[in-house]
Amino acid sequence: MIKRTSYLQKIHPFIGLDLVKVLTGIRRSGKSVMFSLIMDELREQGIPQEHIISLNFENFENNHLCTAEKLHTYVSDMIVDSKDKYYLFFDEIQEVERWEKCVNSLRVKYDCDIYITGSNAKLLSGELATYLAGRYVEITIYPFSFAEFCDLYLERNPQASTPKIFNQYIRFGGMPFLTNLNFLPDPSKQYLQDVFNSVVLKDVVSRNNIRDTALLDKIITYVMANIGRTFSATGISKYFKNENQIVSPETILNYLQACEDAFLLFSFHRQDLIGKKILTVNDKYYMADHGIREAVYGKNERDINQVLENIVAIELLRRGWKVTIGKIDSLEIDFVCEKQEMKQYIQVAYLLASQETIDREFGSLEKIPDNYPKYVISMDEFDMSRNGITHMNLRNFLLQSE
Repeated sequence: MIKRTSYLQKIHPFIGLDLVKVLTGIRRSGKSVMFSLIMDELREQGIPQEHIISLNFENFENNHLCTAEKLHTYVSDMIVDSKDKYYLFFDEIQEVERWEKCVNSLRVKYDCDIYITGSNAKLLSGELATYLAGRYVEITIYPFSFAEFCDLYLERNPQASTPKIFNQYIRFGGMPFLTNLNFLPDPSKQYLQDVFNSVVLKDVVSRNNIRDTALLDKIITYVMANIGRTFSATGISKYFKNENQIVSPETILNYLQACEDAFLLFSFHRQDLIGKKILTVNDKYYMADHGIREAVYGKNERDINQVLENIVAIELLRRGWKVTIGKIDSLEIDFVCEKQEMKQYIQVAYLLASQETIDREFGSLEKIPDNYPKYVISMDEFDMSRNGITHMNLRNFLLQSE
């Protein structure tokens, strides 16, 4: 089991504090493994096992605890000495009715350190915000980064070269369980298809009472085909109209939002770099895991430019950047990244194979009238940096420390 150090480092400052630690992310991204890693560390620090209470609410054995009252009673019975500190781990807490009231009551009544996971962004909306305002910290768990994928792949194939491993990463993506399948093509594809179907059924359709699942499938397929391209709900509506299907932009937006809430998709808004305002139309969407795209839609190698952009987009989110798409005059900047007082601009290309491509990728960055770092990232091995703009090999960018 790989120690996901970057996430542990984010969680460490909050261990033992009166803040509910909320781990969110797409189903099967490794949230439960993070629980195991944290519990291992607690035991190493001398916390007795009986002071660690862990429940997974997708396990049918815990089905009888899926109401706030029953869960509260169960945990209260497990806490033998209310003066001691207890550590509570609730996996997929959204399966518990009115769980917010239970968690808040346990936090108030006992000296406890609470960790919860969920596969839906709505976990942090509504009542939770009311009960736990200012009392929780959210950490999103993403599928394996390329650096994590490398570490695991080399454990099984120590002679593998970085380029070969990256080709495998493009094909399979970063869902953690694939390591147990030794990245065998057919079982891996079947597993990723099953993950996709589970996310769509449990976290999109069921949670949002979506009836037209055929329409949902068409919308998701459209997004998969157009990752990294700007489009609007109105544009999708017109596309469906040309296919003799009438769908309102509002319905499309609702379905896209449901997919975002399930962490299947991430939308990036556009930003006018001159007017300094966020534009409200023509977002870009990216998949949480490009391996799922390959298993469900295919064509990752054919659409290599889009897939590489998707990989960089999710890596930037993983590193904690707030990301938008830049617009300067008629030109586009792939990623405008902001974090506290830091800022950087990034262009992504497959290969800088012609002078026209080089001028396009560097030219848009050269028009930005500030001195924040600017990068062009591609698969090229040779350094093509110019005019203060840094060129980086994409694999090296993904492997560099955060």
